[in-house]
Amino acid sequence: MDGVIVDTTDLHYKSWIAVLPKYGIEFSKETFLTTFGMNNRAIINSLMDYPAADILEEISQKKEVWFRENVPGNVELLPGVKEWLQRFKNWGFLQGIASSAPQANVSILVKETGISAYFDALESAANLPSKPDPAIFLKVASLLQTPVAQCLVIEDAPAGIEGARRAGIKCIAVTTTHPAGELCGADLVVERLDHLTQPAVKQLLHIQ
Repeated sequence: MDGVIVDTTDLHYKSWIAVLPKYGIEFSKETFLTTFGMNNRAIINSLMDYPAADILEEISQKKEVWFRENVPGNVELLPGVKEWLQRFKNWGFLQGIASSAPQANVSILVKETGISAYFDALESAANLPSKPDPAIFLKVASLLQTPVAQCLVIEDAPAGIEGARRAGIKCIAVTTTHPAGELCGADLVVERLDHLTQPAVKQLLHIQ
């Protein structure tokens, strides 16, 4: 979702720095980019060395409330997304979102961008092991009733790329939030989805 379908990088960063300083935590842009793609639990544990469960939940909730309150009017689809969603739909592909974000975030972003009709599954890894664990990808593949060998993941972060690899799923990476050199674990790297070609996807998936 974040960094692939919509560019929420700045909004997420602002939501963290709106909340974390109140808990005495400094949060640099470098740290943010390093942890982008992980779920809140993993991010907060890395910053606070596994705080009490109630503190972790409090920080996470405050961060996400701030984020959702600021979504309207502040997000838009990344270049090429709408075209590829329609193309995959025309090809008969089932499509799912496998996001580290809370389910409420996924829902509001899909609604705000008007793309719900393209998806057969909208799933959050907020209560699953965080990427690079493959759990969220395996769950969405199961919901779509599609063998992993027939799946394709589109990611923007090293943690997600590694999660796809562990799941045994081919992966295309976009350089929305990380430079190409950090995404070398993907099967194919493109700057933006409007640079992705039909022959490249068909070759990757071995389809005519």
